[in-house]
Amino acid sequence: MGKITGFLEYERVDEPYIAVEKRLKNYKEFTIPLEEKKLKDQGARCMDCGIPFCHSGCPLGNLIPDFNDKVYKGRWKEAAQILHSTNNFPEFTGRLCPAPCEEACVLGINEDPVSIENIEKNIVEKAFEEGWITAHPPNIRTGKKVAIIGSGPAGLAAAQQLNRAGHAVTVFERDAKVGGLLRYGIPDFKLEKSIINRRMAILEEEGITFITNAHVGQNISIETIKADFDAVVLCGGATERRGIPIKGNHLKGVHQAMDFLKLNNQYVDGLISEDEILSAKNKNVIVIGGGDTGSDCIGTSNRHGAKSVTNFEILSKPSVGRPAHQPWPYWPMKLKTTSSHQEGVERFFSVSTKEFLGDKNGNLIGLKTVEVEWIFNEGQRPELRELPNTEKHWDCDMVLLALGFTGSEKTLAEQFGLEMDFRSNIKAATTDYTTNVPGIFSAGDMRRGQSLIVWAISEGRQAAHHVDKYLMGNSNLPLKDDNDLPRI
Repeated sequence: MGKITGFLEYERVDEPYIAVEKRLKNYKEFTIPLEEKKLKDQGARCMDCGIPFCHSGCPLGNLIPDFNDKVYKGRWKEAAQILHSTNNFPEFTGRLCPAPCEEACVLGINEDPVSIENIEKNIVEKAFEEGWITAHPPNIRTGKKVAIIGSGPAGLAAAQQLNRAGHAVTVFERDAKVGGLLRYGIPDFKLEKSIINRRMAILEEEGITFITNAHVGQNISIETIKADFDAVVLCGGATERRGIPIKGNHLKGVHQAMDFLKLNNQYVDGLISEDEILSAKNKNVIVIGGGDTGSDCIGTSNRHGAKSVTNFEILSKPSVGRPAHQPWPYWPMKLKTTSSHQEGVERFFSVSTKEFLGDKNGNLIGLKTVEVEWIFNEGQRPELRELPNTEKHWDCDMVLLALGFTGSEKTLAEQFGLEMDFRSNIKAATTDYTTNVPGIFSAGDMRRGQSLIVWAISEGRQAAHHVDKYLMGNSNLPLKDDNDLPRI
């Protein structure tokens, strides 16, 4: 490494945020970039640790010590080449990934880990700024045609990889714009949509065709897809939302989080008016679900001007530090406080919602909860028990259900004649992403279930290799742990 003693000399420094009262006035990203000298110092913190466990922590197998070293030395273009050798879209992961690599960082055993995610974001932003990221259409076309259904991170990664192999790739997206949950699920204050548009321009220039408002199985027939393409990759995500089967869940004011977030993103994009969103303005909002989607609802509600925002989580409150049963380098289930939490929310753990309350006109006016505890018995599933005499009434005008997803939509699988697994995902082999129908593959959340953006990109890349091999008999597309450095 360039700075053997860097981890002893420099402390971790994260990007600061614009003040809460200022950033709540708009939907723009609010991190303040570090100056280049501080970024180099952060790269210098990467240890000569012998075995870089960050590699195993990253589903993409990013060559993290290598690009950290280049950043320390100011060799940004080489850093960008190394980063793009394993990750098609570091501008997405550098903003949205929960950074399992940092939890696996050797320095993180007894110090703050290296700020890998922020270094990654700054590498790719520097590369765009300098004009190093340009389109590279393939020199030779194979004559093979591939359909990608779904334009989220898995679909986009598979599309770029297969296009690089020389295949004619068409991406079908049922929404009005490309990006999947990147476009319609992630708020702009976490990912401004110009970041997606910038990358889409590169992909289109490379020769990938994007068809929007194309709902395969509805306005585009399955027969057409089968007849026109030599292979199909299903990357439609895990979009079946988990509901809450309790009394009053039909009331006006009870909404799925993804409906709330999608409409707001469409409004920010100028596709609909403010009158068409699910507004939290002047409302007492309760968000049920303590994950990232719940956090996004909190940040969006505060930007609407909610009167109050409350967050329920049915699980017990995690510890602030790493739990003893989740030692390094494993991913720890510890308390997470996001920038949206810092903007204003009251959080409650071990709370189960029992009933929604409405007025005579069917409007939500409140809900009832009970406190719970989890009983853990070795070799058995955890048992949820309600605590007696803990029922409570809460006033609220809006409830947002951020309860995760139960699997992929069944219609597409049924129309293609595909098997599904016990978790309602498309059943595809972990070795080569093949389904029970020859020529049809699946990757990302549609195959593995609700997961991380970094896993989606990884699966898209891995699936592309096997699709290419299916079409051509062999493939030069890299698999995880291959170290060839392709063009940016």
